[in-house]
Amino acid sequence: MAEEGIIGTMRLSEFWEYVPENPLKPPVEMAWNYMTDNYTRFQIATVGSVMVHMLSYYLISLPSIIAQFLPFMQRFKIQKDKPETAEGQWKCIKLLLFSQLCIQLPLICGTYVYCEVLSIPFEWDKMPAWYVLLAQFYGCLVIEDTWHYFLHRALHDKRIYKYIHKVHHNFQAPFGMVAEYAHPAETMILGLGTMWGILLMANHLAFLWGWMFVRLLETIDVHSGYDLPINPLHLLPFYGGARFHDFHHMNFNGNYSSTFTWWDKIFGTDRQYKEYMEKEKGNKKD
Repeated sequence: MAEEGIIGTMRLSEFWEYVPENPLKPPVEMAWNYMTDNYTRFQIATVGSVMVHMLSYYLISLPSIIAQFLPFMQRFKIQKDKPETAEGQWKCIKLLLFSQLCIQLPLICGTYVYCEVLSIPFEWDKMPAWYVLLAQFYGCLVIEDTWHYFLHRALHDKRIYKYIHKVHHNFQAPFGMVAEYAHPAETMILGLGTMWGILLMANHLAFLWGWMFVRLLETIDVHSGYDLPINPLHLLPFYGGARFHDFHHMNFNGNYSSTFTWWDKIFGTDRQYKEYMEKEKGNKKD
């Protein structure tokens, strides 16, 4: 039995030797080493983290902003009868900047304290393999999705809905930047879902930044208002996508999950969505 265990372990280790390396590794390694050689841990954890968040958020949001001006993209728009307006976008940006600068900025800057307390490494040679990071990101998505489903559903309770979550539902037809448009209390409550994965799995700064990017990519995608036929995120098992979450904004109830569809299936909160999709299919046949 012991011999079989050793052979099994050896075979597993040999398997990883055939896993390809990331082709972007050389330039990324060079840039990473330049950063760690020329900036302090405090500068990297604070300024660096803020830059990763802000640049990721607005660059990922950019395609959905541009799409509204491209006629050929309108066939992919989910709610075609509700186009974006300059007034609505400006309203979104104002609250968004307040939330990002006054609430999220201090929290993100707290990354330094977290990294120091837990001795999170920044060095390139201590960075986990890319496939380990991908597995961690998926685990974080599962954790965040679970938290989001139950707390998001609680925020729809009629006794508190109008005080907090109603702000996010000001946009019945969402667009990319609406992802973080929310009441400050909601930002804190639902934002904890993103933090649990960090608290459980963080083993390197690259994980913190990578998870931040993945989470923003997911939430901006589901709020984009466009259901593209080619979307790499749809390769994720049980991924809901823009159409699934767009229905939540249009209908106000149901489809409470942020990323996946299983919690809504388990608790039957996707019933109205299924009925709506069946009706849409019937209309297309007619």
